[in-house]
Amino acid sequence: MKIVDLTHFISEDMPVYPGTEGPKFTPANSYEVDGFKETLMTMYTHTGTHMDPPAHLFAGRTTLDQFPVSQFAGVACVIDCSDLQEGQQITMDYVNRQREAAEKAEFLLFSTGWEEYWGTERYFGDYPCIDQEVADFLIQEGKKGIGLDTIGLDPIADTNLTLHKKLFRDSEIVIIENLENLKELRGQSFTFCGLPLKHKDADGSPIRAIALLEV
Repeated sequence: MKIVDLTHFISEDMPVYPGTEGPKFTPANSYEVDGFKETLMTMYTHTGTHMDPPAHLFAGRTTLDQFPVSQFAGVACVIDCSDLQEGQQITMDYVNRQREAAEKAEFLLFSTGWEEYWGTERYFGDYPCIDQEVADFLIQEGKKGIGLDTIGLDPIADTNLTLHKKLFRDSEIVIIENLENLKELRGQSFTFCGLPLKHKDADGSPIRAIALLEV
């Protein structure tokens, strides 16, 4: 079995969504004073490679801890849309190129190539986003999740989070943002696993996302 890590490192200088404070790592105990090392880690629930549930936007909807653990693993396929330019949309044409795999998959992961800009200002630019028809497909097919190698599902300028709201209003789906290494998996199907932290009333959580491939 081959395992591909799909998760960005968490660090104090990592990219975070505009207006959000970055993570902090504060020494709490040291070898010299306490005989062991421990660090106080402070960060938002939507830091780095992370997962959003419906409760992220809608009160009373499903939080991550209310999902069964099976929600976070399943068959995934990576849709290659790396030829898209800034501001262009991911349409059903891209899904239809891998239609059979997309219908079988529980997670659709979209490789835009934007992971190459992680750590630069361009990462916060006009990255490609799915269109309304793709969102409808995800809802109608009852997918467990959608994942992207960008900082958001919605365009950076859409403060209304229109696509988030559409998916969360009409389905029990999770949204995974800031994936990496999808470029290694374009056109492939595999077992995806992205486990959030298990904490109460989770409106989101960093995850360790991996792809498991049979070799």
